[in-house]
Parts: sequence; structure tokens; C-alpha cells
Amino acid sequence: MLSTAAPRQLALALDHEESFARADFLAGASNADALALIGRWPDWPDRALALIGPQGSGKSHLAAIWAEIAGARFLSARALGETNLLAALATGALVVEDATDALDQRALFHLINLVREEEAFLLITARTAPVGWGITLPDLASRLRAIPAVTIAPPDDALLGAVLRKLFADRQIVADETLVGYLVTRIERSFAAAGAAVDALDREALRLKRPVTRALAAEMFQRGA
Repeated sequence: MLSTAAPRQLALALDHEESFARADFLAGASNADALALIGRWPDWPDRALALIGPQGSGKSHLAAIWAEIAGARFLSARALGETNLLAALATGALVVEDATDALDQRALFHLINLVREEEAFLLITARTAPVGWGITLPDLASRLRAIPAVTIAPPDDALLGAVLRKLFADRQIVADETLVGYLVTRIERSFAAAGAAVDALDREALRLKRPVTRALAAEMFQRGA
């Protein structure tokens, strides 16, 4: 347990640039199907595809890989109703990110129809499958049921460890295997949890002017940090 009397140092909240290049995508059993389907383009089973996965699972990275290949533009699902959808499809490929039950259903229905009319391609990313979006527009519900969906599963130990190593390396932190192994067995099995753990460790190490080690991680987890 750390002394509560220790002087606190302000840890600066610096942004850490994330690369969405294909070479930086960490592949594993949990995302193999999604990666394979992205790589098959334009030989997709349909002109539209839904990519499902929890926050931080790599959806945006996969979408960026496909956008680079297909020349796709990006559009937030929240902006569907405020966007000239025909113009958005000008390159023949579009990524609609973070679809939820709050989206403009008529706009999405119109977009899916436009994709077919224009012989374009559409990639929709979401945290949950369309069946859980509470769609009330029957025609849209029918269209969404027909769109193939691929799901990114929670990472296994090997992939979670690789993600942790990359996140530490992005911050120029040398993480030994004892630290990585400790975290793999104690954090939630998700990329979001890995990111949060690395960020918390980095900030605490800066505050205490200590290196990022397994010992520091153990102290933090024992006190519920």
C-alpha cells in the first residue's frame, strides 16, 4: 500500500498517436474472420457489411484498412440525417461509424438503397448487431437483416498480450513479460480495458517518478486503482 503522504506530481494528459496502418493491426483468433472479410473486398457476399465489436476492439482500425483499399469516405452514423448521401458515396465506398438505435432510420434506409443503385460499397461499424438497435421502420429492419455481419470476439491471452505490448511501445515504455503477463490475467478481456490499464500505469508512474513495472501494477490493482 502506497503512503498517502507522498507528494503528488501532476501527470500531463498527452495524446498518443494511434496508427491505423495495416502493418500495425494486431491479428488473432478473435478478429480473424473480420480481417479476412475486409481483405476479400470487393469479393464481398453483399455490397453492404456490418462490422460488430465492443469499444476498442479494432473496428475503426479495420475500417481504416478497408477505406485505404477501397478509397472510402467516413461518416458518423449521427450525421446520416444531415448529410448529402449521394455526395458521400462519390468515391463508391463509404464507412458509417458507430451505428446505434439513435440513428436516423429513414436516412440509413435511403443510404442502403443508394448503395445498391450506385453499385457502391458500405461498411457499417457498431458495438451491437443491428437486431439490437430497436429499428421501428419495417423496410429498414428487412434491409438490415439481409446485410452480412461479422463480429469481433474478445481477445485471447496471446492477442491481449500483443495489444498491451503495442500500447506500451506507443508510449516509449519498455514493458517486460512479467508485467504483461500480470495484466493479461487481471484486466477485463477487452482492448478498451488494455488501453485504460496502460494509461493508468503511465500516469501513476509519472506521478510517482517510478518506472512502469509489475510491482507498480500490483500495487495499483491491490488498492483498486
